[in-house]
Amino acid sequence: MKRYGILTSGGDCQSLNAALRGTAKALFRLGTDVEIIGFRNGFRGLIHREYEIMRPENFSGLLTRGGTILGTSRTPFKQIRDPEEDGLDKVRAMKDTYRELGLECLIVLGGNGSQKTSNLLAQEGLRVIAVPKTIDNDLWGSDITFGFHSAVEVATNAIDCIHTTAASHGRVFIVELMGHKVGWLTLYAGLAGGADVILLPEIPYDIDSIVKAIRAREAQRKHFTIIAMAEGAISKEMAALSKKEQKELRKKMKKKYPSPAYGIGAAIEEKTGQEVRVTVPGHMQRGGHPTAYDRVIATRLGSEAAAMALRGEFGRMAAITGGKFVSVPLGDVAGKLKTVDPESEIIREARAVGISFGNEP
Repeated sequence: MKRYGILTSGGDCQSLNAALRGTAKALFRLGTDVEIIGFRNGFRGLIHREYEIMRPENFSGLLTRGGTILGTSRTPFKQIRDPEEDGLDKVRAMKDTYRELGLECLIVLGGNGSQKTSNLLAQEGLRVIAVPKTIDNDLWGSDITFGFHSAVEVATNAIDCIHTTAASHGRVFIVELMGHKVGWLTLYAGLAGGADVILLPEIPYDIDSIVKAIRAREAQRKHFTIIAMAEGAISKEMAALSKKEQKELRKKMKKKYPSPAYGIGAAIEEKTGQEVRVTVPGHMQRGGHPTAYDRVIATRLGSEAAAMALRGEFGRMAAITGGKFVSVPLGDVAGKLKTVDPESEIIREARAVGISFGNEP
């Protein structure tokens, strides 16, 4: 009998269950005498030997179900070498659990931090296969990650709903979306939702440029403005600071405002005299049912991961590149972010239809 371990790690998203289902169904169907061990709550389950033997029926009815039946948790990569309070060596514990269970390989469904841990375990001699999951779509090596399109759908709906009240009251509305380091989610949702201004971490903004865009709309008798903002968007002044100085400034701002959007809102009100309202969809962006598109790619990526496991392609991540399903070395993926290029076609096209990115002269 061949035993395959599987876990979901990091933030949850709408199509984790669909990916679990795709992986398991392909393993059971294509493999011979297969047993699947599901680890509870991400790498924590691997560390503390919290697992269960999964049967085919455990994966039925999951295609449309959000979240993850295995549970998930964040095990920060920066702390993975730090012993736990009781002195437990986390890396050694994971290796011991893997070997005691006699796993053929471990399949990890996770985002950027999870891939770094997966690569570490591969370097430690374990057979690991990764599947790209994140609503941020920021994983290097894959054109798309499952979870992204479902989150875009939720974020776009939030912007759609704001449009009517913004128009009715003639206000400036800021919709603060997820994305600390990259702006793919905000960019796509802003385009789909018809935002007038889109603020991304990759394009530092000038508050005067934002005000100019608002006043330009006023001059056209458009008395409301929708600003789609990534939570990690930064001003030109902040971008000029060192990382340490940025961190200190964020701490100060957090004491003054509930979230970054409120700080920008206060600055806009001061400069324009217009009422500004802030909406933060928050974890709604991770919840609900997966979109049809996400169900398809989650199923296909899961199936590809199973095929890789059966072929013995370890130390790699299932990915989508140029519309094709491929596998890429974990060493090429771990620790790298796929960011929005400020000079990319999609940015140029957005500017062409009149969207401001807060950095226009």
